[in-house]
Amino acid sequence: MPKHPRAGSRASPGAKKRMPSRDEKHIRAPVAKGKLRAKNRFRRQKVVFRLFKWSLILAIWSTVALSGLVAWYAWDLPDINKLESQTRRASIILTDSAGQEIATYGDLYGELLRLADLPPHLVQAIIATEDRRFFDHSGLDPAAMLRATIANVRAGRLRQGGSTLTQQLAKNLFLKPERTLRRKVQELLLAFWLETNFSKEQIFTLYINRVYLGAGAYGVDAAARRYFGRSAKTVSLHQAAVIAGLLKAPSRYSPLRSRGAAEGRAKIVLNAMVKAGFIDLKTARKVGSQRLRIVPRSASHRTARYFSDWVFERVHSFVGGVESDLIVRTTMDRRLQAIAEEELSEVLLRRGAPRNIGQGALVSMSPTGAIRSMVGGRDYSISQYNRASQARRQPGSAFKLFVYLAALEHGMLPQDQLIDRPLKIGNWQPRNYVGTYEGIVTLKESLARSINTIAVQVSERVGRNNVIDAARRLGITSPLKSHPSLALGVTEVSLMELTAAYSVVANGGFAVWPHAIIEIRTSGGEVLYRRQDGAVARVIDEDVVSRLDEMLRAVIAVGTGRAANSGRPAAGKTGTSQGFRDAWFVGYTDQLVTGIWMGNDDSSPMKRVTGGGYPAQLWASYTRSALQGRPVTPQMTPPEAVPAFGRGLGSSLLDRLKRSVGASTDYLEKRANTD
Repeated sequence: MPKHPRAGSRASPGAKKRMPSRDEKHIRAPVAKGKLRAKNRFRRQKVVFRLFKWSLILAIWSTVALSGLVAWYAWDLPDINKLESQTRRASIILTDSAGQEIATYGDLYGELLRLADLPPHLVQAIIATEDRRFFDHSGLDPAAMLRATIANVRAGRLRQGGSTLTQQLAKNLFLKPERTLRRKVQELLLAFWLETNFSKEQIFTLYINRVYLGAGAYGVDAAARRYFGRSAKTVSLHQAAVIAGLLKAPSRYSPLRSRGAAEGRAKIVLNAMVKAGFIDLKTARKVGSQRLRIVPRSASHRTARYFSDWVFERVHSFVGGVESDLIVRTTMDRRLQAIAEEELSEVLLRRGAPRNIGQGALVSMSPTGAIRSMVGGRDYSISQYNRASQARRQPGSAFKLFVYLAALEHGMLPQDQLIDRPLKIGNWQPRNYVGTYEGIVTLKESLARSINTIAVQVSERVGRNNVIDAARRLGITSPLKSHPSLALGVTEVSLMELTAAYSVVANGGFAVWPHAIIEIRTSGGEVLYRRQDGAVARVIDEDVVSRLDEMLRAVIAVGTGRAANSGRPAAGKTGTSQGFRDAWFVGYTDQLVTGIWMGNDDSSPMKRVTGGGYPAQLWASYTRSALQGRPVTPQMTPPEAVPAFGRGLGSSLLDRLKRSVGASTDYLEKRANTD
């Protein structure tokens, strides 16, 4: 028999492999499984170690990267230590002569309120609309951000914002309203800083007192006073919903711009309050159906902007740099302003297109220069250019005031006679408007009928420099060139200064400086400036001004200004520039001096519109309405008059008026023939 191989010996190649017995399997199986488990456990530990290792490395580098990113965005953060010294533009409120508000400039802030000062429904309206979890989060609300992101993705546009109220405060206090990643990161960093350094009540208080709510109003109290005429402490639920609704888009939902938009937005706020559990649905529907009542804004508040802008530009010259809120009482008469705007608008609407009259301007003042009304154009919303004060146009024959003043001052009399005939000075030859010559006429007749050749003869006889001197003494500061055409008003002046010059004649010969500010005081009542009527210089001798007044009255009585007859004693002068580019009438009564200009901004000609036409008619209509019911009073004379300057002392006044150099002779010659 073959021998069995020994245990552990290698079997022969042809030997059959022996299968382990049942007992051997029972003994060897646990050992193999134990080794496998140990091996798997080691592998798992190795994987976990690697994961931990790389996670730690990733965490470290992420921290480094995040720290670098934060440092990068925090590098140019604003100085958060200047929170209490945040500045704003001081507000300037302009009122009319009776103290009623006509315009506001700058930022409006109301009373500084605390959270406890506000009615609960106003707090709830703001929380429900802007940040429902404000009292629970720490400056960032991930749930709100996720909700906003989903809504924006579904809408395909930016529809909702996920910013918390704290983030909005950070943006309003420190950052610019730009939409960039840098601004968003900085906003978040500042929000965390606010949450760390202030309580929720303090943050909410800062927010309600600094947030912009439209119409120049900052803070809920300013908004409540602006829109509803009451403190934020007493607003109703409906008013609270309107204020909270303004936070989304202050200009779009302003009640002053669109009552319907404000009411619609208030309904959305009320529904948000229902969802937040602050009010029930029945209350929301009842309040939402109410008609919103806002503080009415007068017509002058909306339209007297030419006057308001002119005044606002001069406030700083009286009180220097403005740091506190100011109230400026002006000379404007609300009723006269409304009349001026309405009647000028009507003329331009009815006659503008057919006669190619694109623009018009009107300024009306007392004989001492207090401006009662001013209209600088047909539509302020389209053009803010003030044609009453900024524009300089050819006055035409309205400039003859100074020619005849110089003549009277040099001994000529209204009854003196001159010959209306063809005239030639060098290569220049003036023409009369009608193209004919009248022969012998008096000085008074020549002014009343606006005869050009006589005016030039007078100017040449008394001397052009004396005509210029007369204009300067009466307040003309525009450049004036000594040329024969000077007498015909070819050099450009403003309506404001020309009207003020006629005021000198109206008040008996005393200097006039157009003014509109009576008093400036702080919102606390401290008077910073108050106009005092003191000594007034006489610039025209009493007998001369009396003769000149007589001649100007003849213009309306029998001359080119007959259409300006308003039914009461008046005087004035027409003016029409070459090619019907400008039409003027400037005149006065015992109480009011008014100048009117019509023309086009591009100097294109009108269709035969003269100063004796629509401007004179408008002057009569405006004056009649403005002085309706007022008695005729004696000629006004300013108090404490001082001796006259005299004809040779006008330059001393002009030094203060900053005279400038006149236009070229060639330019004057091209535009010389006027009414």
